[in-house]
Amino acid sequence: MKTLEDVKANGHEEALRELLFQLADDDFIVAYRGSEWLGLAPHIEEDVAFSSISQDTMGHATMYYQLLEDLDAGIANDLAHGRMPEERRNAILLEEVNGPGHYLEEPRYDWAFAVVRHYFYTQAKKIRTDSLQQSSYEPLSHVAIKVNTELYYHLMHWKTWFKQLITIPGEAQERMLEAVSKVLEDMDGVLTLGPQAEQMAQAGLIEGEALLRKRWMNEIESMMDSCNIQVNLEPQMKRGDGRALTHTEDLNTAIETLSAVYRQDPAAIW
Repeated sequence: MKTLEDVKANGHEEALRELLFQLADDDFIVAYRGSEWLGLAPHIEEDVAFSSISQDTMGHATMYYQLLEDLDAGIANDLAHGRMPEERRNAILLEEVNGPGHYLEEPRYDWAFAVVRHYFYTQAKKIRTDSLQQSSYEPLSHVAIKVNTELYYHLMHWKTWFKQLITIPGEAQERMLEAVSKVLEDMDGVLTLGPQAEQMAQAGLIEGEALLRKRWMNEIESMMDSCNIQVNLEPQMKRGDGRALTHTEDLNTAIETLSAVYRQDPAAIW
């Protein structure tokens, strides 16, 4: 399928839109949470690296919103900034605040949570993007190839942090294990493809949800084994399914901040 006409002719328009909104909204909100670490990362080199990763990730969201615009779903900027929180398909785990406080007033962010959330998410995104490179919708496969060139380095970055911190006995390991437990409570919200999962696979847009989840489990289990860490890996969805439009107050405040400039003049050209 190369064009919108091909998609419509095959009856896959709804499944494709749903998948693109998930991909775009996930990257949009997690890039914002990453950007909040600017000036607060453990050292200056990490400050630069994390900022660069967050910029790349926001760029990936932009490409997916552009694909939605091409499908007549709306203008890309409006899709990113003009939609209400209850219209978003991002996973709840990705909208969660970085920790207590505000980045302008006494931020007490949790670096262990940041490392585990970004490593687990980036691993899931890598597996999904690998699959998307073979998507039946040609424009999506082309975007996936571009995303993958940067994603390789993002994953290597978070793997390095994860392995270094979780293998240091004492406080570092204890905090990392606490973060692993916390992230797993909502990780299944990242791994699910939502109510349209079966239609997405049938259309050849992406491989099946169960297969992608199994690949993620294998990668994380392999990492844990290499670190001599025994953890019960059972991803859950305790706070609900963001794909089904369930969200928390954290997303409301994030969208309010992210879209403040856009709302001043939605018609402005940037």
